[in-house]
Amino acid sequence: MAEISKRPYKEYSVYQIWPRSFCDGNGDGIGDLIGVYSKLDYIKSLGVDVIWFSPLYPSPNADYGYDIADYKDINPEYGTLDDFKKVLDGAHERGMKVLMDLVVNHTSDEHYWFKESLKGKDNPYHEYYHWHEGKNKDGKTPPNNWLSTFEGGAWEYNENLNEWYLHVFAKKQPDLNMDNPKVREEVKSIMRFWLDMGVDGFREDVITFISKPANLPDGFPLPAATGVEHYKNGPHVHEYLKEFKDEVLSKYDCFTVGESPMMTMKNALPYITEGENQVLDMMFHFQHQEADCFMTEWVHTPFNLHKLKKAFSTWQDALYGKAWNSLYLENHDHARIINRYGSLKYRKESGKMLATMCYLQSGTPFIYQGQEIGMTNPTVDSIDKYKDVLTFNNVKIAKKLHLSDKLFLKLANIASRENARTPMQWSDEKYAGFSTTEPWFVLNDNYKSINVKESEEDPDSILNYYRKLLKLRKENEIFIYGDYKEHYKASGKLYVYERNYEGRKALIICSFSEKGAKFKAPEGFDLSKGELVLNNYQINKINDNGFVTRPYEARVYLF
Repeated sequence: MAEISKRPYKEYSVYQIWPRSFCDGNGDGIGDLIGVYSKLDYIKSLGVDVIWFSPLYPSPNADYGYDIADYKDINPEYGTLDDFKKVLDGAHERGMKVLMDLVVNHTSDEHYWFKESLKGKDNPYHEYYHWHEGKNKDGKTPPNNWLSTFEGGAWEYNENLNEWYLHVFAKKQPDLNMDNPKVREEVKSIMRFWLDMGVDGFREDVITFISKPANLPDGFPLPAATGVEHYKNGPHVHEYLKEFKDEVLSKYDCFTVGESPMMTMKNALPYITEGENQVLDMMFHFQHQEADCFMTEWVHTPFNLHKLKKAFSTWQDALYGKAWNSLYLENHDHARIINRYGSLKYRKESGKMLATMCYLQSGTPFIYQGQEIGMTNPTVDSIDKYKDVLTFNNVKIAKKLHLSDKLFLKLANIASRENARTPMQWSDEKYAGFSTTEPWFVLNDNYKSINVKESEEDPDSILNYYRKLLKLRKENEIFIYGDYKEHYKASGKLYVYERNYEGRKALIICSFSEKGAKFKAPEGFDLSKGELVLNNYQINKINDNGFVTRPYEARVYLF
């Protein structure tokens, strides 16, 4: 067995809050910090150790907070810096840490830096962004053929300057020029501001995109994100992240997790391999999010368990003893996992099974608000009710492809990241206990039956299962530091793996099928001698060292 180092962040579990939809404390229909403060005891009761906040900063909300207008303040919709300090202190008093979202690939076009950059080529802030002249003589052809991920071309023309600025996401999200040392100093100042306040680390948004090649080569033509191959693992990204770590992060007791779209395990290892060149503690990748789609959830395909197992096992096998995994099923950018990989018919069973499958692997669990009660995708009945720039961009693409509104709406109800952004369902009261007034976005109609209050009262709820699961992980180091070995690789119904640590063994058995699957314990495991420590069905019989699974059954044996 490879040796594995112990680190505090490896033993944590993290709860993600997307603040706009978590809890409204002042009755304006928008989630806020007062609401978060009122729910700190609930969050603590889950057994988590860390709260990760999606962006809380002032923002015009072109991308709901990921377009930042001021990195050192709080969005007035969410409260004040004093409100944040109250939440931070409240979390710390309860033994929980706080991660902030660090979004430094781009700013809002309403940030002071960008507004100054518009004033002229001799303005010192002009070099904070990627301003370039166009290709032809009149300057009105973009510098290259890059397309944004969110909104058409990746270049926006400014008539007064006769130049183009780069935005690999929305038009109102101009990319920062990280090659400028002054920009890197600004990033370090932002980090110090929050760390000095007492924040415990950062989730770093699309952090592997921050370095762009100076010669701006054309990209391979794609429907969106043309050019991404040139900056998804850019020429100076390791150098800049090492600078941030050596000059700031290493001076504090903190940890980092980097978000990295289109990341492969091979390319991830240089960022997260433990040792002097490590620049991130963990990384969010997306490969296990592609088991029901091709690259993006908007290109929907039937769920494929083999793809899911291969994605998880590839990272588990490659990282063990070298680097550390992040484990997640949902976040603010993905539709609800029960709709995708589970079953609405067997919502409770599949919700518990999915949590078991994911969070007993090697890595730090990240749980998204509402996931712990089994929230599902809403049924949105009109395109006009959507709010997100990415959905709007996909409407335009759908029209070019001559998709009907009806077909697009059906696809959006499956694939849109807005499926995860409906207000948190706290109770069966009006507006789901989220607010005393109509929320900013649609409520899921099922809040009457799926909510925290109902889940608290049901000992067999998904919520209470999550509590048991996180407690089991915390009390048994095998589920943190044990190695990983997959069994039944060829099965299209079962995901089975073992963990081993210091003479103990665990066997995790998960069924992804409504139909029964015959399971027999792998060689070296005698189920009759194992302790059944977690399961999502009441009666669990063993016959000939095996059993036939029930719909979406999960069992965990400890030896």
